[in-house]
Amino acid sequence: MHGRKLRLSILLLLMAALFGAVLTACGAQEAATPEVKEVVKTVEVVKTVVVTVEVTPEAAEATEEAAPADEIALSDEEFEKAKQIYFDRCAGCHGVLRKGATGPSLEPENTKRLGTTNLASIIFNGTARGMPDWGKQGVLSEEETLLMAKYVQLDPPMPPEMSLEQMKEAWEVIIPPEERPTEPQHDRNWQNFFVVILRDAGKVAIIDGDTKEVVNIVESGYATHIVRMSKSGRYVYTIGRDGKVGLIDLWLETPDLVAKTKVCYDARSVDTSKYTGYEDKYAIVGCYWPPHFVILDGQTLEPFKVVSTRSYTYDTEEYHPEPRVASIVASHAKPQWVVNVKETGQVWLVDYSDPNNPTVKMLEAERFLHDGGWAMAWNGTERVGLSPYFLVAANMRNKVVVVNTEDEKIEAIVPVGTKPHPGRGANWVHPEYGPVWATGHLGDNFVSLIGVDPEGHPDYAWKEVARIELPAAGNLFIKTHPNSPYLFVDFPITNDEKMQRSVCAVNKETLEVEKCWEVADYGRAVHFEFNKDGTEVWVSVWGKIDAPEGQQGEVVVYDATTLEEVARIPNLPTATGKFNVFNTMNDIY
Repeated sequence: MHGRKLRLSILLLLMAALFGAVLTACGAQEAATPEVKEVVKTVEVVKTVVVTVEVTPEAAEATEEAAPADEIALSDEEFEKAKQIYFDRCAGCHGVLRKGATGPSLEPENTKRLGTTNLASIIFNGTARGMPDWGKQGVLSEEETLLMAKYVQLDPPMPPEMSLEQMKEAWEVIIPPEERPTEPQHDRNWQNFFVVILRDAGKVAIIDGDTKEVVNIVESGYATHIVRMSKSGRYVYTIGRDGKVGLIDLWLETPDLVAKTKVCYDARSVDTSKYTGYEDKYAIVGCYWPPHFVILDGQTLEPFKVVSTRSYTYDTEEYHPEPRVASIVASHAKPQWVVNVKETGQVWLVDYSDPNNPTVKMLEAERFLHDGGWAMAWNGTERVGLSPYFLVAANMRNKVVVVNTEDEKIEAIVPVGTKPHPGRGANWVHPEYGPVWATGHLGDNFVSLIGVDPEGHPDYAWKEVARIELPAAGNLFIKTHPNSPYLFVDFPITNDEKMQRSVCAVNKETLEVEKCWEVADYGRAVHFEFNKDGTEVWVSVWGKIDAPEGQQGEVVVYDATTLEEVARIPNLPTATGKFNVFNTMNDIY
């Protein structure tokens, strides 16, 4: 019996690690049916195993009696439903082909030996390392939980490719450039507009940062991931997880779409050409599936160049069929985009001066590259622009890669905590360490500070110089502004429901948490953005799209110095990311 306990303990520990991280979650729901109660019971066994390396005889019997994968059969309707759920909730971290990235591999060779009951237990209750508790939240029903437990034991379906011809069929110019206004057609302070992602609604809300009025709500594609501004700030570029790209003109009397297209089935990144002489002439979209990036006309979104990222891993030189494009940033100093290729661990420097024949310099970095941002340039404590250094998280390797875009080389690779997730990171000047850039973590309860001034503070450059201890793990975004004394931190994927609704303000000089508070009595508090002058910080409350009115989502505005509440902007379903026009066009974070 002891041998069986040990074998199952190892198996269940592996199972807990297997479902290590997914980035999105919302809501709460308790188990009700006997089938789900069994799921919860099994999860409690898993929790015991993780702590004590023990397992009950009942759980051992259930594990050994799990149905092998070749006995699992789904109807066509069930398979299609599971495939869509997987795309919506799982593919972002585990990959379309389930080979793993931010989350580990879910290939049948790993999942089928766990059995349906054990898989369902993890899907239902999640893990402490970032995997959401989809069942307890109410995102998946008990039937859907069991469906997904079966689905991930089957071979993943091969999704289709997408040709340039298909992209052009989806391309639509709603208002041609020559018919657009030559000056703003309203009297609003458009550089202080906020573009707020309404994630599950597939829309963005354009909000006047001065008056807090919703100016318009615009279709933007499913689960819009980010928005970016044109060099001038006039245009907003949106990218949905369904590969839909939108171009919004903020100078129209009512800001709205002027062009749109679809360049892949799953995407995460968009940016434009920022270098002098190329301002907004081109746009680029980075895709998860198919794994490629696409160059488009910056004014009309006409796609004209597709570049595949299928390649070989930098370390083992093994072919990878799904190297997804994660973050992309535009250099202001060269006609160049920094393209981060997740699975192969390469940073591609893409020269767009001849976009039909782009030059790509591949830098070997670290695998599982994700998000990141520029280190700032400073004159004392005054921000004077961008440095040539771009920092990007390799989150499954627990490292941050420093890219020197001036010399076109990897400057350093810095070990940090578990699963760094900086968003774009946060920059400020610390009294001891000088200029620093910071990242939070999905799997650790601290923020890492990295010195970023090799000339003025060489002893601290490219090292983790300090850690800010936090009350919980599960941080997704951090943010600051040169005019605020605080670094703001959220906890939307922690297991503590109170902390999910809470944010903290950290003193940037003492590196101590000064205040934590609940933003709302529902949902999850997520993502920060400052207004144009840095006097206000906006926080989203991420509710559920099908929740009662008043609990679907909102944005709460605070004074960035006193931390007093200024305003609430209600009725913003599944509000998540927010992007101020001025701060985004100038890379202030």
